[in-house]
Amino acid sequence: MKTPISLDALQVLDAIERQGSFAAAAEALHRVPSAVTYVVQKLEQDLGVSLFRKVGRRSQLTPAGSVLLEQGRELLAASQQLAETVRQVERGWESRLVIAVDSLLPFDQISSALQGFLQLETGTEIRLREEVLFGSWEALLDKRADLVVGAPALEQIPAGLEIRQLAPVDFVFAVAPSHPLAAPSKPLTVDDIKPYRNVVVQDTVRRSNALSRRVYGTQPVLAVSNIEQKIEVQCLGLGVGFLPLSRIQSQLAQGRLVCPPLSWQEAPQERYLAWRSEDEGRALQWFSDWFQQSLA
Repeated sequence: MKTPISLDALQVLDAIERQGSFAAAAEALHRVPSAVTYVVQKLEQDLGVSLFRKVGRRSQLTPAGSVLLEQGRELLAASQQLAETVRQVERGWESRLVIAVDSLLPFDQISSALQGFLQLETGTEIRLREEVLFGSWEALLDKRADLVVGAPALEQIPAGLEIRQLAPVDFVFAVAPSHPLAAPSKPLTVDDIKPYRNVVVQDTVRRSNALSRRVYGTQPVLAVSNIEQKIEVQCLGLGVGFLPLSRIQSQLAQGRLVCPPLSWQEAPQERYLAWRSEDEGRALQWFSDWFQQSLA
């Protein structure tokens, strides 16, 4: 259905309102006054409303004209943004990039990348989403994300993905100082830990079986949504579990958490950066380069 409201007509209304008269608007738009008058009269005729009234020497919007211009300016701004987005895509910058970040990663590592990228003023819209364990891989394969940062190791990497290994994450067993396991007389074994509630972050995977790491047999479980919740729950003494050492430095320094000795050495957890091989946008390339340099 054809609408009588065109972007050109909205630009004319905007110029008249800003300049105060039809003649001044015509000069600003590099048109003859009769052309500006014709656009307004045609729009009024098509809409069946009056858009301007004379107040002294100025042309002032009627209430209907004010509503039209107020919302019309939003359309003008959107059209300008769309035009710029199209030009950016032509230059190789994506209109949008979705980055899935594993819950284990400190946000300051992500915010540093954002600061660097946004200074480029590419116009690419960046969307962040938090994923846990296999949820990040699934988000990439299902095209809910374009880049995943901090994904855990897989036994077999799916075809069609580019992957880069990041620095592994060191985990430590941590409990509140008031917890019964806080000061054992000897290094803890798995059997010592089994009777106590294990705090786990829920895998965000949707289609496959969820993964839970370091849950021993029939150990009772308290499931939370992200690593921040897990840290706080363990600080409160409501459960036990392994935590990334880099994320609990302040809690250890403040004495809110302690790390009792274990009878075994916990191996660092591998982490990966990944994206689809078919994707070649400049924003994707910029972020993948940045994370490889900063988190490797």
